[in-house]
Amino acid sequence: MAAAVVLRPLCRLCCVVLFLSQFYILSGGESTDIPPYVMKCPSNGLCSRLPADCIDCKTNFSCVYGKPVTFDCTVKPSVTCVDPDFKSQKSFVLNMTCRFCWQLPEADYECVSSSNCRAVSCPRQRYATNCTVRDHIHCLGNRTFLKMVYCNWTGGYKWSTALALSITLGGFGADRFYLGQWREGLGKLFSFGGLGIWTLIDVLLIGVGYVGPADGSLYI
Repeated sequence: MAAAVVLRPLCRLCCVVLFLSQFYILSGGESTDIPPYVMKCPSNGLCSRLPADCIDCKTNFSCVYGKPVTFDCTVKPSVTCVDPDFKSQKSFVLNMTCRFCWQLPEADYECVSSSNCRAVSCPRQRYATNCTVRDHIHCLGNRTFLKMVYCNWTGGYKWSTALALSITLGGFGADRFYLGQWREGLGKLFSFGGLGIWTLIDVLLIGVGYVGPADGSLYI
């Protein structure tokens, strides 16, 4: 009976201590923050294949454009990687081509697309947008840059559907209605396809891609 009386306060004290320790950790007293770049860095992979966000390199902007160049690099804190012999390392040499990020091929970066321009126009329209280099591509300068790119978007219109409508129901303006050109569609409808002449012309123009969607987008 006496033992139970002694153990009961001890159990309560242990519960209080446990609660306070958990509250201390959750409130940030014991920091468990992980740098955001770590999520992009594969663990125990080759250092030379780490994304650019995972390493710091001593770059030299005086290198010759288009020529191979080597830079001394170190991995960032909390990043682990190995050399070709699977030995852990923190410093390594990175081989790359001397060029700025904005000089990379289009396949090496992603740009924010825009639908506020006409993809079908002569000459082709361009627009300014922000582009970001892909994670595993290494280059000089800022990895996010402004660039003029060609307007290249689609509103979901199919070229095959437009051509089929032009051949079969072009005399009633179905092709123009489908492309969102309702004024031209009404003109063809009430003129019976311009007595057939307009219909034949539209078949040729849609077939070669000269006539496209009214919103200026590309066919899919």
